[in-house]
Amino acid sequence: MLNHNKYIFLPQLVIVAALFCACNGTDGKTSQSASGGKIDSSNVENVGQTQEDITKPVDSAKYFQLQKYLANGDTTGKWPVKNDVLPIDGAILPFNRIIVYYGNLYSKKMGALGEYAPKEMWKMLHAEVAKWNKADTVIKSIAAIHYIATVASGTPGKDNYYINRMPDSQIDSALAIAKMHNAIVFLDIQVALSTIQKELPRLEKYLKMPHVHLGIDPEFSMKTGDKPGRKIGYYDAADINYVTGYLAKLVKENNLPAKILVVHRFTQGMVKNYQDIKKQKEIQIVMHMDGWGEPELKKGTYRHYLYREPVQFVGFKIFYKNDLKKAPNRLMTPDELMKLTPKPIYIQYQ
Repeated sequence: MLNHNKYIFLPQLVIVAALFCACNGTDGKTSQSASGGKIDSSNVENVGQTQEDITKPVDSAKYFQLQKYLANGDTTGKWPVKNDVLPIDGAILPFNRIIVYYGNLYSKKMGALGEYAPKEMWKMLHAEVAKWNKADTVIKSIAAIHYIATVASGTPGKDNYYINRMPDSQIDSALAIAKMHNAIVFLDIQVALSTIQKELPRLEKYLKMPHVHLGIDPEFSMKTGDKPGRKIGYYDAADINYVTGYLAKLVKENNLPAKILVVHRFTQGMVKNYQDIKKQKEIQIVMHMDGWGEPELKKGTYRHYLYREPVQFVGFKIFYKNDLKKAPNRLMTPDELMKLTPKPIYIQYQ
């Protein structure tokens, strides 16, 4: 199933951005806090994790114990993964489950992040986190935001890459929204007719921040030259290894805690040669089940493409609207998702 819900054209960026800022009392550099005051985004690099979090040594025994817990009794030998590596200090997974709202500040159609004003969005997201902490008392759930910083487009643009690169002012606004609750941030890249090698360096200054992580979307990696949205793209293990190598270098050179890389997936062909994906102690890889539909279809996708091709960690996506397109569909609950093998450690709501 083609994820049309994620794909959107952004033809009038300046006008929509102005409307968003006007509605939320921000000029693109600041955002309203829960107490009504403005948050200055000029110092966002200091939020997200405390110094203690960044330098906290990884408990190796607890790490592998939790990985076994996430394997949820699997007896096939696939889970927990055999070639796992112990991460460097400050690693978030599997000691926390990450609950994120996904979207773009220019559009109300790409997800809850952007659809709702920040204060309302945080109220909703914290309610989801509370549900997860009730469903799983072993692994603590924490809130995060996942912002699409490079968006696949229906128009070619000046470089014919069919992408819209979000201006720094809007990425800064996303970071300011995260700062409202000291949350970690994921920046997402949809490369379209460009490449991950060309687009990743543009976000380097943000990825040098200890609380900023990365998402990449094979669906919109159009190696065949097709326009995004008409066919489903893909990444090879070599592309993913380029990204993990790039991030690992940033981590080592800047003395950062472990980075998380989220790779979206909902078909077999979206990720090729998964067995060649290399593990690095500086990077934690989440293969994310990104498809929408009725519960049985979503669980089938999870079994066929994520369970059968283990990499390291697994995520799961809930679509507030698209999962309900066909009556009597419903949203899957944390209790249901906790029964999956393996248990997902990253949950994204759109």
